[in-house]
Amino acid sequence: MNKLLSLAAAALAIALASPLAAQDAKPQAGGTLNVVIQPEPPGLMVGILQNGPTQMVAGDIYESLLRYDFDLKPHPQLAESWEISDDGLTYTFHLRDGVVFHDGEPFTSADVKFSMDEFLRETHSRMRTYLEHVDSIETPDDLTVVFHLKQPFGPFLGIFETATAPMIPKHIYEGTDFVNNPANNTPIGTGPFKFDEWVKGSYIHFVKNKDYYLEGKPYVDEVYYHVIPDAASRAVAYETGKVDVLPGGSIENFDVPRIRELDNTCITDKGWEYFGPLSWMWVNHDHKPLGDLKVRQAIMHALDRQFARDALWNGLGKVATGPLSSSTRFYTDDTPDISYNPDLARKLLKESSYDGETIKILGLPYGETWQRWAEAVKQNLIEIGMNIELVPTDVAGWNQRVSDRDFDLAFTYLYQYGDPALGVARTYMGDNAAPGSPWNNASNYQNPETDKLFEEAAVTADPAKRAELYKTIQQKIVADVPTIWLLELGFPTIYRCNIKNPVNTAFGVNDGFRDVWIEKE
Repeated sequence: MNKLLSLAAAALAIALASPLAAQDAKPQAGGTLNVVIQPEPPGLMVGILQNGPTQMVAGDIYESLLRYDFDLKPHPQLAESWEISDDGLTYTFHLRDGVVFHDGEPFTSADVKFSMDEFLRETHSRMRTYLEHVDSIETPDDLTVVFHLKQPFGPFLGIFETATAPMIPKHIYEGTDFVNNPANNTPIGTGPFKFDEWVKGSYIHFVKNKDYYLEGKPYVDEVYYHVIPDAASRAVAYETGKVDVLPGGSIENFDVPRIRELDNTCITDKGWEYFGPLSWMWVNHDHKPLGDLKVRQAIMHALDRQFARDALWNGLGKVATGPLSSSTRFYTDDTPDISYNPDLARKLLKESSYDGETIKILGLPYGETWQRWAEAVKQNLIEIGMNIELVPTDVAGWNQRVSDRDFDLAFTYLYQYGDPALGVARTYMGDNAAPGSPWNNASNYQNPETDKLFEEAAVTADPAKRAELYKTIQQKIVADVPTIWLLELGFPTIYRCNIKNPVNTAFGVNDGFRDVWIEKE
């Protein structure tokens, strides 16, 4: 066996040397953490609900086998060590001893098998896809879980985070209607905090898990997630001291410079490395003349994306170079040039089949920043000679129109989940282009060559070989310009400087607050 982490002691040593354990020398116990959550989650059972607010709050309740640092390297959580066979087909996890669920029942390998083999296969569409690579799961004893894969699946070690693979209590859910189980209203996990109360429209309250398996953690006594619907009111709540933490996206971008200058205020854009939020515009290849490569190239070169980053996103994030975020595994910038060049854009447009058609842009109805961005793109395209119309919509309308392919260009952003096989291939694979979803290959990009490369890369065990395959994929896709890439988005977390260690993994505040402590004056 090729032992990645063969001993608990080795695993602990790695953890202590990593950003996951980074903190000031003397954490202080006690205190209340007040955090904004918006919009209000529809529920907290993250094995069933996968929207952003649910993922953020549920990270305090549920856990998975692993955690991941800012470089996406795995570290122990409910598994204290693991091994991978040389052929990449067998993954053996050794669980921590003495872990209990919030109701006092022990956490064992039976819960892992139930979670992965039964619960998540039924309720979790993304995990169901990953589990297609798993042939069987064995539990030789209470603290050992063995996954046997049908073929190598390169990103397999990257799927064991809380929102993707939450550990569900078998004794509560086995034999029940998972979606309608009453326990969904009072969620039970192994995490650092226990559910206490949810006052709809006001707050969600968690209390410290005194039986948590890491001695001394969590440090804070309780966490309140405050529901504050209006962005301006969320900013005021921070200014007045009602809340201590503003997760990414809590306030409008134009408010960030003012808030960050307040006393005792810190800001970071770390904690999004796993998600790698990348923004682009879908291009409807079925609408003439957008199936013409030169038209797409002209649009790509017409956009001043640096201006968007500096003026609309306050210098946060990065200009995208193609389909992968720079935080996603196997990213390369060795790709064809797609930089801002309006003269080249005009030349390409004149050489193309564009004949004065009005191109309709569907904005993303997520606030004023996105509205301003759509207006800036409209102006860029008018400047190279295109006729442009902005189409107003709300969230439901956006979902419907993109699902129905009723657009020419449409703003969006998606998460990448750390590996191109998990969050990138879905956007470009030809067999994932059927109408009905705004989250698949909504452009209807068809390239059998890159499809084949994506399939090969996903089942290749050797990281070096995967890197070469994904480099080729990125080069070919960027040359085709199937979508108009915009920015790697920067969503800053704003917090009081006496709140220590609020972001310490690639999942940011979604990973819970087990390592956070409050410095007393």
